[in-house]
Amino acid sequence: MMNEGIAPNHLMIAPILVPLVAGAIMLFYNDRNRQTKLVMGLVAVGLTFLASVELMAGVKSAGEQAGTVVGLYRLGDWPVPIGIVLVLDRLSAMMVMLTALLAAPSLIYAAAGWHGKGQHYHSMFQFLLAGVNGAFLTGDLFNLFVFFEVMLAASYGLMLHGSGPERIKAGLHYIAVNLAASLFFLIGVALVYGTTGTLNMADIGRALHWLDDAERMLFHAAAAFLGLAFLIKAAAWPLCFWLPPTYGAASPPAAAIMAIMTKVGIYVILRLSLLVLGPDAGPSAGFGAPALMIGGVLTMGFGMIGILGTPELTRKGGYLAIISSGTVLAAVGFAQAGGGPGMLGGALYYMIGSTAAISAFFLIAEPVSRGDGGNDDAPAEDVADPLSERWAPMGLDTVEDMTAPASTRTVSWLTMAMCFALVAAMIAGLPPMPGFIGKFAILQGAVQDNLHASGALPVILWIYAAMLILSGLGALIALMRFGIRRFWAEEGPTPRILALEVIPVVLLLAMIALQTVRADVLLNYTRATAVALLEPGIYRNAVLAGAQDVRAAPAQNSAPDPTAADDADQIEEGGE
Repeated sequence: MMNEGIAPNHLMIAPILVPLVAGAIMLFYNDRNRQTKLVMGLVAVGLTFLASVELMAGVKSAGEQAGTVVGLYRLGDWPVPIGIVLVLDRLSAMMVMLTALLAAPSLIYAAAGWHGKGQHYHSMFQFLLAGVNGAFLTGDLFNLFVFFEVMLAASYGLMLHGSGPERIKAGLHYIAVNLAASLFFLIGVALVYGTTGTLNMADIGRALHWLDDAERMLFHAAAAFLGLAFLIKAAAWPLCFWLPPTYGAASPPAAAIMAIMTKVGIYVILRLSLLVLGPDAGPSAGFGAPALMIGGVLTMGFGMIGILGTPELTRKGGYLAIISSGTVLAAVGFAQAGGGPGMLGGALYYMIGSTAAISAFFLIAEPVSRGDGGNDDAPAEDVADPLSERWAPMGLDTVEDMTAPASTRTVSWLTMAMCFALVAAMIAGLPPMPGFIGKFAILQGAVQDNLHASGALPVILWIYAAMLILSGLGALIALMRFGIRRFWAEEGPTPRILALEVIPVVLLLAMIALQTVRADVLLNYTRATAVALLEPGIYRNAVLAGAQDVRAAPAQNSAPDPTAADDADQIEEGGE
């Protein structure tokens, strides 16, 4: 059971249960009642947000009083590590709240007509939220795989929502890539269980101390398979080829909520890298850190080249997501290699703002590009093909189109231009936006922690710092070039923009503005989160408190007993 000192009982399961139940209930409603489903979806998202606020407040207030806190919730009341458990700490609470914050604008945008371009949009949306929240909260690899598949199955439907040859082609490509990633995931899980005898993430860290050389080599192979699967989902280079065409072809509200999915891959890499392969992992400490550092920097470079090279605004959003992933992945690699908490705390702060900005970008890209007849950079075949042929339904008479918006109120083209400029400023990292604050915090942490530790900065850190600046500059050039041509130099009638297409963007911009105003509070939270992540014993001891080892005892048990100093309170308190 969850400790009552963190939050009321059973509240930890609410971010999973609420969207799951809401999505299931919606299946009993006819698709003609889309407005009713929209209201139900907004209520479910609101309840999930309130639960996430309560969970984060509990973790934060308890942490301020007594240090780092980890909450444990046993779903079937079976003992750890046999039973299924949910684990709540600062990182998982933060990610659940970020998901809820992105969900509401995406749902509102769907009311502009997109939820009527196919069937069961709202149910798939809720199931995706349940899968994402479950992945953030689960404490073992098997249920992580289950929640991943729930999330991916829903995303397949959302990706194909709206039909059309272009969307179907990109969607099938997306499905094939993710099925391959799921296969790698399963192979990795099987190898982990074969070597350690457990799938509980905290218990894996404990069992790692008992492995002999041959078993450790097999465990490293398992970690490589898991890393490959999660790097595909996080869109790290060169495994990111699928993302720009997929997100560029998805409907705007679907792409906006799918912006959180790359962060699910980063979350798992961050969790496993520091919990299982962190500083106290013995001979396995730091395994994979060089790959994350170099891969992250190369991912940022690939994203920068892509955003400068592609003419389509929706595809630029995909490359922006790749730059964001590369920035955080490299910071995780540095942290795993001993780079200190300052850099990781800055990267977590940057991840929040960049994810919100990318979600806003996907929402604004379609109306801004609407009726764009002056795109001289567009490929010849795209100009020749009528838009209706690329995106129209397949003519199978299976899609019940009801594309009438919930409101026909419109806004001016100037309003849209101002929103585009603010989103571009955030993505490029211009001051005082959170993108600038996050990158500054990353560089400050890198310099302070590394100079204090070794007296000099490694070469790879200089390259990373240069890419932080250059990737922002590349994004600024690409978006300014598009904005000047579209809003200033282009003549002719402006497209009709619905208020329902601008309100969600304004909501996300308000969230970004709040992140700027309360930057000190949020930075303190992310830095404390980074400190807790770099002390994996706190998480491990809290989950395994009172746990019994059900495996055969090793011949020479030299492993430290993390439960020896703990009572059965299922809560660990330490200094921040």
